[in-house]
Amino acid sequence: MTVRTVRSIAKIDDELCNGCGLCVTPCAEGAIELVDGKAKVISEELCDGAGFCLALCPTGALSIEKREAAAFDDEAAAGRTAEKLAAKDRPGGPAAIEQHCFACGRGEMDAVLFPCRTKGASTWVCAKCLPALIHG
Repeated sequence: MTVRTVRSIAKIDDELCNGCGLCVTPCAEGAIELVDGKAKVISEELCDGAGFCLALCPTGALSIEKREAAAFDDEAAAGRTAEKLAAKDRPGGPAAIEQHCFACGRGEMDAVLFPCRTKGASTWVCAKCLPALIHG
């Protein structure tokens, strides 16, 4: 029996989703995938409701809603994260797309990155470049 509780879950508006896939990579738990050209929450047990996907959506198709859902499954999420990292270098595998800081180009493997919006675009910024972005 699946335990259900009221918690935060990502919601994707199919009408607004343009299928760009920018929301897939920030979802470390692997809850979001592209299915038939649209972003879908493939398993509510994988969605932690943190909302890192929201800032990267250029069309505003993503939101977080509070609703009854299956409990978050830490073990399943850890397994999906491991799968995404392992598939990164496998030809034909579901690639985890490494993100880079828009300002300096450092990648997520050697820097902490934050999703942000700047000049009308959804992008990533590293911890080193963030203060300049904030303070100008």
